[in-house]
Amino acid sequence: MSRIHVPLEQISEYVWRIPQKYKPGMRVPGIVYADEDLLQKMRTDRTLDQCANVAHLPGIYKCAITLPDGHEGYGFPIGGVAATDYDEGVISPGGVGYDINCGVRLVRTNFSEEDVRPKLAELTNAIFNNVPCGLGSRRKDFRVTSHELDRLLMEGVQWVIDKGLGWDEDVKHCEEKGCMEAADPDKVSTTAKNRGLTQIGTLGSGNHFLEIQKVDKIFDVKTAKAFGIEHEGQVTVMIHCGSRGFGHQICSDYLRVMERAVHNYKISLPDRELACAPGNSKEAEDYYSAMACAVNYAFSNRQAIMHWVRQSFEKVFGKPAETMGLHLVYDVAHNIAKIETHKVDGGKRKVWVHRKGATRAFPPEHPEIPADYRSVGQPVLIPGSMGTSSWLLVGTPKAMELTFGSTAHGAGRMMSRAAAKRRFWGGDIKKALEQRGIAVRAASAVVLAEEADPAYKNVDKVVEVSHNVGIATKVARLVPLAVVKG
Repeated sequence: MSRIHVPLEQISEYVWRIPQKYKPGMRVPGIVYADEDLLQKMRTDRTLDQCANVAHLPGIYKCAITLPDGHEGYGFPIGGVAATDYDEGVISPGGVGYDINCGVRLVRTNFSEEDVRPKLAELTNAIFNNVPCGLGSRRKDFRVTSHELDRLLMEGVQWVIDKGLGWDEDVKHCEEKGCMEAADPDKVSTTAKNRGLTQIGTLGSGNHFLEIQKVDKIFDVKTAKAFGIEHEGQVTVMIHCGSRGFGHQICSDYLRVMERAVHNYKISLPDRELACAPGNSKEAEDYYSAMACAVNYAFSNRQAIMHWVRQSFEKVFGKPAETMGLHLVYDVAHNIAKIETHKVDGGKRKVWVHRKGATRAFPPEHPEIPADYRSVGQPVLIPGSMGTSSWLLVGTPKAMELTFGSTAHGAGRMMSRAAAKRRFWGGDIKKALEQRGIAVRAASAVVLAEEADPAYKNVDKVVEVSHNVGIATKVARLVPLAVVKG
């Protein structure tokens, strides 16, 4: 039973509307993309009510959006999208979340499963030993000074590459080319910087993972080929992590700032977790500059990890990463706010787009897409839960029309971490995965219990909704050969 009954009008098989009259003060309706099964979970927590709350934000355009992986979050539901007017709207840290630029990076290889399978355990161990995992993890041989951290925050991925951790070509296949220009380290607290100093190049814990995968099925041969996915059985690597304690601290710091701003600017909100400030205010400008630092930190974090993955392949297979074809397919952000231009009511509007647990999904010919992908569209990466499939999709014109160029970001939780720990035992999860031929290395058995597949929604269903609605369409399904968890 739902704790809060939220009325829903069915628009089509996968589209539902929360009417604007549901709550006084809603400026737009809520729109939910889900099938019946996915919707059932949303009815059991605050997801739908939070969607309606987001519709109260000053300057919001079109609708408050909940994607098929939607579940309860802080302020916004996770799997939420909202765009507010650049001049008259607001920016809300709750619309980005604590793990700023939690995102995914996909690396392809020239290997097939049969090439890797004999050395899979050795490769998994090499990656586990090379990439620091787990809560509070750090890499002893890669440290940055305070001055270097400021440079990294301003320059992003390019700074890491200039330090010898990557290839020049990596930059072009990152969203924002791996660097948001708005970053200003002076807007970041000393506490956040101290947390960030030791955690660069670390996977972290929770739902973050590093997987060796294989292409299970190709649905769009032309687009797959454009992305370097040549055949079924091809080996890929997926890196899923974010800005660690650095981004978390920035969110915490600015939520306090925004709570004061709500009072000072006399903004009326149905939930204090939606704390925000006018987009043209100093509070919003400072948050955006600090958030951009966390975005650049997360891009850099994944870049360093990818470098150590390449080194792990070199160590195990005894040849250069270049000859093994370990090229970056793409890196996407899942928790971010952006200044973008979108069509609204027949005209173009500059907006603050909040994507929280949502992937940008831009269509063919969009100027923000790398030149070598522009003819087919932007790669969209949707990771699954542990031991299940992950997906490569492509952005579409429909996404621009319906969701401000956005789609889902993952499976979405069905069960809290505490409930998962009560129900599952990490040793059993590890054994079950290994019986399926999936190698597993984890810093903690507890994490394996927390991240057990039944604790999540079915990612294939999430992708099916995205594909059928047309807000990102299937390119290839990937399945794990090995899982590394924090």
